[in-house]
Amino acid sequence: MGGKMKSFFKNRLSLKDRNGPLTKELRLAQNSAFGMVPERLNPERTLPSICGYCSTGCQLDIHMQGGEPVNLSASSDYPVNLGMACPKGWEALTPLKASDRGVVPLLRHSSEGQNPVSWEIAFETFTQRFKALQQKHGNEAVAWLGTGQITNEEMGLLGALAKFGMGWIHGDGNTRQCMASAVTAYKQSFGFDAPPYSYEDLELSETLVFIGANPAIAHPILWHRVMLNPNRPDIIVIDPRVTETSSAATLHLPIRPKSDLTLFYALAHLMIQEQWLDKEFISAHTSGFDSYARFVEPFNLECASRETGLEREVICDLARRIHESKAASFWWTMGVNQGYQGTRTAQSIINLALMTGNIGRPGTGANSITGQCNAMGSRLFSNTSSLFAGRNFENNKDRASVAGLLDIPVEHVPSQPSLPYDRIIDAVEAGEIKGLWIIATNPGHSWIDQSRWLRLLREKLEFLVVQDMYYSTETAREADLFLPAAGWGEKSGTFINSERRLGVIQSVATPPGEARSDFEIFKGIAEHWGCGEMFESWKSPEEAFSILKKLTIDQPCDISGVENYDMLVEQGGIQWPYSQALAQEGPAQPERRLYEDGRFFHEDGRARFIFEAVQSPPEPTDEYYSFWLITGRASSAQWHTQTRTAKSLILRELSPQCLYVDIHPQDATALGIQQEDLVEIKSRRGRVRAVARVIAAVRPGQIFLPMHDSSVNQLTHPSFDPYSRQPSYKACAVHVQKKS
Repeated sequence: MGGKMKSFFKNRLSLKDRNGPLTKELRLAQNSAFGMVPERLNPERTLPSICGYCSTGCQLDIHMQGGEPVNLSASSDYPVNLGMACPKGWEALTPLKASDRGVVPLLRHSSEGQNPVSWEIAFETFTQRFKALQQKHGNEAVAWLGTGQITNEEMGLLGALAKFGMGWIHGDGNTRQCMASAVTAYKQSFGFDAPPYSYEDLELSETLVFIGANPAIAHPILWHRVMLNPNRPDIIVIDPRVTETSSAATLHLPIRPKSDLTLFYALAHLMIQEQWLDKEFISAHTSGFDSYARFVEPFNLECASRETGLEREVICDLARRIHESKAASFWWTMGVNQGYQGTRTAQSIINLALMTGNIGRPGTGANSITGQCNAMGSRLFSNTSSLFAGRNFENNKDRASVAGLLDIPVEHVPSQPSLPYDRIIDAVEAGEIKGLWIIATNPGHSWIDQSRWLRLLREKLEFLVVQDMYYSTETAREADLFLPAAGWGEKSGTFINSERRLGVIQSVATPPGEARSDFEIFKGIAEHWGCGEMFESWKSPEEAFSILKKLTIDQPCDISGVENYDMLVEQGGIQWPYSQALAQEGPAQPERRLYEDGRFFHEDGRARFIFEAVQSPPEPTDEYYSFWLITGRASSAQWHTQTRTAKSLILRELSPQCLYVDIHPQDATALGIQQEDLVEIKSRRGRVRAVARVIAAVRPGQIFLPMHDSSVNQLTHPSFDPYSRQPSYKACAVHVQKKS
């Protein structure tokens, strides 16, 4: 009998053998919660945990067996995701097992590269090198760059340690890349960084206007909520290209890139002209409307059509639809925020909501959808752009309040605000910042004008520390000292999602090797720095949470009514504010929105109309760089720099397998480009090659590249919103040609 035949019969016998290897793998066990499941995946218990990817803040049930996670499912009764999960959520455990996890600290020796060292040596090196730079050049010679992907407790400890314990002035977060314009807009318009909505509003709106947003791909769980809307809502999408969301819309406005501000000023002018206003709301709850009405007078339909590329009839139709809706909501993401006038564009959306009274009621709101899993937490607790819980570093009363709550001398709280992200980088290039500490982010991939950033890391810094899950990122590979950190699922704490909901993440797995949680690393640094006593009360994440609660008392984001983590789990998360006074009234409502009483956070209780002249693009097209490059998310399976999603074979298979460029058939014909041809895209900063997709998803004169590819940010233009300092990723001028 030949070998193949012997193998065939052997496998047949294995299938019949109740104890054979194949049978054991296929054997099912009865589980009361999950029905019949493979025995190897049969959980002994489940632990609920908030997903660690995006700002939606879904809850996952982690299936535990023998103290280790073996599977997960979407929580059926959590008010965010209602039993749903996106591909990233289903694969949340996979990145923990990646082969390139950091398992030991690595120290660079000039001749030998990065070599393993003990934590003791790592902490000593960290302390000695940074202290030496401070002593030689001053406290402004060092800085940190954080993230929206660590817990509130870790952010709070990092912000307090760096500024109050180590004396650092400068530190910012990568949330500057995604949320800063919305944050600034809310602060200026409402008096506090306070998104007004609840996800429930997606199901209650009669008219939903999505601006620079593609939730069907970027936030599929929120799109699911839209699909649950029983009102058969009018779905309006304002986006330069045809997207998955616009394909399902009742009206798509393919606007010229970065002409949104003109459109919204024109809409305001038209609606004022037609008296399509909520005059009572404007009079009782806002200020500055008369000035705004005068300002928008020049923005007539002819002007709007010329600048936006939209027909006048389409603009009129949009205004009429908003006016006739009893509950209109406005939703935006990176397409607005990542622009050179992102703040004012966001405020032009807010102005429309205010003048039509579409705020504070079910199904309404000017609603920014956050990017990272805990970007909202970063905004409140990272101690970077604002002092804890939305306070001001330059306000003596705020400084004294924080010092008193933390029981530290007020002199330890700096009165000088930090440089924003881009100016920290400028200071590195100028030789003013000599040492940099990067935590849980990969700017070597994600930062605008990528080639410049990597050059600065290599040539300008005297000491670079990177603290991350993986030693293989573009940034980690440049580190003088690498600190291996635990990831989501290997530590506990809290996140805050886009709708202001606090949720708990659980430690369900053991970090590999000698990796430690960011919280433990910060505590170790504090001890070696010599300021450990200042953080003695920060014993654990939950005790740190109690400290953060104190810091929010009497602030708009007051969460002092939250007893503990158990309460958050039991109540399905809790949206801020939730003060002690509110807690005494009973359990928090599952869904709550702000401004129901018409009071905003300015001293006079009124929202403000804020506006400014439209500016020309910082990099217009010309005869050679004749195309507008626009970037965006290409798949619901991709996330940020793909640092984690690329670890999953499933997510890689669901994502584009190569870099592609969308080009309109008319442009393709003119350039001699056919389907799947190799194309070179060149800007004034770099060049990339991509495979052509000849498709009418973009308009003539425009091309589209997925933002996740590591090469795309070689092209992007280093321009910034003047108020938020957020980079303008979404549009720049490029040259396109076919490559043989």
